[in-house]
Amino acid sequence: MSATEYVFGANTIENLTTGMYQDSRIIYREYIQNACDQIDKAKAVGILAENEGLVKIWIEPKERRIEIEDNATGIPSASFVKTLGDVANSSKKIGEDKGFRGIGKLAGLAYCKKLVFTSSAKGENITSTMECDAALMRELIDEHNQGKKHTAIEILQNTYKFSTQPTDDTDSHFFRVEIIDVNEENKDLLQVEEIRGYLSFVAPVPYSSKFYIKEKIYKYAKDHAHKIDEYNITINGQSLFKEYELNYKTRSGDDAIRDIVFHEFKDNNNVDLGWMWLGVSGFKGSIPESCKMRCLRLRKENIQIGGENALQRFFTEDRGVKYFIGEIFVTSPMLIPNSQRDYFNENEARISFEQVIRRYVNGELNKIYHKGSEMNTHLSNLRKFDKEVADFEEKKRNNDFLNPSYEKKAKEHMEAVRSKAEAAKKFFQKVQEKENEGIAEGIIAGVASKRMDEYKKERRAEKKKEAEQNTTSAPKAKSQTTKTSRRTDKFVSYSKKERKLIERIYIAIDKAVDKKIAEQIYQAIEENLL
Repeated sequence: MSATEYVFGANTIENLTTGMYQDSRIIYREYIQNACDQIDKAKAVGILAENEGLVKIWIEPKERRIEIEDNATGIPSASFVKTLGDVANSSKKIGEDKGFRGIGKLAGLAYCKKLVFTSSAKGENITSTMECDAALMRELIDEHNQGKKHTAIEILQNTYKFSTQPTDDTDSHFFRVEIIDVNEENKDLLQVEEIRGYLSFVAPVPYSSKFYIKEKIYKYAKDHAHKIDEYNITINGQSLFKEYELNYKTRSGDDAIRDIVFHEFKDNNNVDLGWMWLGVSGFKGSIPESCKMRCLRLRKENIQIGGENALQRFFTEDRGVKYFIGEIFVTSPMLIPNSQRDYFNENEARISFEQVIRRYVNGELNKIYHKGSEMNTHLSNLRKFDKEVADFEEKKRNNDFLNPSYEKKAKEHMEAVRSKAEAAKKFFQKVQEKENEGIAEGIIAGVASKRMDEYKKERRAEKKKEAEQNTTSAPKAKSQTTKTSRRTDKFVSYSKKERKLIERIYIAIDKAVDKKIAEQIYQAIEENLL
């Protein structure tokens, strides 16, 4: 039986480059991931001390050029051609390395005209270079699709060019990627601040100093033997951090992270799957897109998996995940990121992971954000009642009711609002009484207590302001009686018939326009007639 020769067509290369990623920015993640793996190896063999590893990114928009360099092991000259020339034949291991498929190095080919790799290993006097003609690669793929067939090997042989140069610096050890002449349609890769914002949540970097509550995260991780991989990564000379902070805006007002709670995820056999930290805020509302740290982020080896909505599928409402800020660190070696690194390969570990996440979301997080939303409604009812009382008392004090029937209706309305305010107080009392009934209940009780304290502080400030205004307000005119029941009683110099006419005009105005405009008209009339 003769051996069959199988051909891998040019589209294999296209699928691994232009067809691999929907978001061009992912190339940064791929090269950072590879650099971090080599930094780990450099530390393991003693080339680098614990904090000496460095990944430097230089973005030059005018030159349309990107450079990513690390000071890790470098690649020995003897293995340089095979290491970079082979496709999907990596020596890295699942569970030990962040990348392991051997295709990430091709990521940049889709977005530039030339891709260059340069490296030198410690103790060698040779610098090795591989130039990839990305523009030619795409031309050959186009030819293939138009009928002039090429194999994947032919494409690579025409695209790759290897060379070496002598060097006197035998202590040098580095690996550099140069993405040269970035395509016009991929100019998003050259927007420095946007890339910084993107990588600040994707890359494995330390938390920002503004997020001082981070010390709780580090302590918890240390106490529970969880490793958080962090690396020194710079963009145009400035260090990169996870840009978490305490204060942020929601669609229902300002909010802040006041504390952090933790949770361990284990499968039915008590095997570790991961752990998380969750920011405890007021859960006042859905967090808008402008807040870059919103949502629960999924991470493996401290590199983000997917985007901010990676866990949205587990919430019954799309808005649910947007109420939270936090991170889930996946620790199981069997949870393997897929080739796009937007989720995990399907296996038993993933099924178990999804089960425990769904159980946690439905059992804890749904309760928290729904109660947070309910608190908004109840606090709104309390504030509405406070305003109704203040408005009623002010109108009563200033004799601003049109007639006794208007005062009666206002009082009835105030009492109706009072019932909702009383229900709001009972709601807050009830949730605080359930503090010891569960994890979610404890969080909710703490949030309710904080938000009620804020409300009471707000009320004290309002009452103080009202008292100061009443003290400093001008005394009432002597002509105004102390016992009145109609607004038109202010017109003491007018005849009873004239006052009755003014009252009818006021009532007509009240029926024709909204309350605010009506009040403005009343005041204008009174300023002219009194």
